[in-house]
Amino acid sequence: MGIKGLKQVIADRAPAALRTVEMPQLVGRKVAIDASTSLYQFLVAVRSEGQSLATSEGHTTSHLIGLLYRTVSMVESGLKPVYVFDGKPPTMKGGELEKRREKREKAEASLKEAEEEGNDDEILKQSKRLAKVTPEINDQARRLLTLMGIPIVTAPCEAEAQCAALAKAGKVWAAASQDMDTLLFGAPVLLRNLTAPAARKLPIEEIRLEEVLGGLDYTLNQLIDLGIVLGCDYCDSIRGVGPKSGYEHIRACTSIEEAIKLEKVAKGVPEDWPYTAARELFRNPEVVDQADDFVWGKPDVEGMVQFLV
Repeated sequence: MGIKGLKQVIADRAPAALRTVEMPQLVGRKVAIDASTSLYQFLVAVRSEGQSLATSEGHTTSHLIGLLYRTVSMVESGLKPVYVFDGKPPTMKGGELEKRREKREKAEASLKEAEEEGNDDEILKQSKRLAKVTPEINDQARRLLTLMGIPIVTAPCEAEAQCAALAKAGKVWAAASQDMDTLLFGAPVLLRNLTAPAARKLPIEEIRLEEVLGGLDYTLNQLIDLGIVLGCDYCDSIRGVGPKSGYEHIRACTSIEEAIKLEKVAKGVPEDWPYTAARELFRNPEVVDQADDFVWGKPDVEGMVQFLV
C-alpha cells in the first residue's frame, strides 16, 4: 500500500507537485541514484528469450548491461549521476526482509511447478520475482561505475535516506528512487523511473516535496505519519485505512497518536506496531556527510573492456 497509496494521495491532493519530465530537461543536474532499485530493474527487464543475460559459465550479466547503457544514456544527455549503495539494513527492516523471504519461497515453489508443466509465461513471471540484488552484483556494479568515472557512495544504512541527505545538503539536485519513502526522508526533489529500461517507455516522474506539503497542507512530520499509516518498510499499514481516509485522519488529527484514538482507526492497528521507532528512523536516519564535491572522471575504456569481456 505504501508506495501506491502515498503517490495516490499526492496525485489526488497535490497534483501540481507531480509532473513528468524528459531527459533533456535534466541537463547539468546532479542526481543521487538509489543503486539497489536500479539494479533490480535491470535484472528484471534486461533479458533474452525470458532469461537473464549470462556468461557461458552462467554468471548473470543483465545488471551490468543495463547499468552500462542506461548510465551512458544519462551522461550523454548531460545528467550527472551519483550512485548510492545500501549499507546494513536497519533492525526495524527485519519484518520486511522476512516477508520478502517468504515471497521468494512461494515464487520458487511456483517456478518449479511451472517448469514441470512447461508454462513459459508463468516461468517468466516467477523468474522475475526471484530476481535479487546480491553483494556480488553490488560489487560488480561498483567496479563498473568506477571504471566509467561515475561517483559512488556506500550509505551506512538505507540508500534512499542517503540520497535524500545528499539532496538536502545541496550536493545533488534530486534523489532518484522508485521508493516513495525517499520523500519521507526529506528529499526536496524525487525522480522516479529515471533508470527504468528504455524499452518500458515509462515517463520520468518529478515530485517536489515543498509542493507536496503545500498541496496537502501538511508538515513533513505529518507526511511521515501518513506514510507510516499507509505502510512502509518498517511498519505494516493500519487495516481498513486507505489513501483517502489516511489523509483525512492525519489532516484532522495532526498525528498518528491522535488518529489512533478514533475507534474506527484503533481497531485496525496491528499488534506491537512500532510506529514511533519508524518515525524516528525517518526523521533522523543514519547517513554520512559528503564533505567534498563529487567528481566525474574520465572513463577507463581499456579497463572497462577488460572487465566486461
